[in-house]
Amino acid sequence: MKKETTTKNFVLRIDSDMMEAIEQWAADEFRSTNGQLQWIITEALRKSGRLKKK
Repeated sequence: MKKETTTKNFVLRIDSDMMEAIEQWAADEFRSTNGQLQWIITEALRKSGRLKKK
């Protein structure tokens, strides 16, 4: 039986200069802004050892 992946929505307040930098970074890597934020968070969690390995 395969475990279903669920997502949760939340509001994130972020300063406009930081948002512009994230949007540019996302465009440079052909990702959506949301996809880039998910990647940044996932990488930070992996590097800190806080994300369970699959």
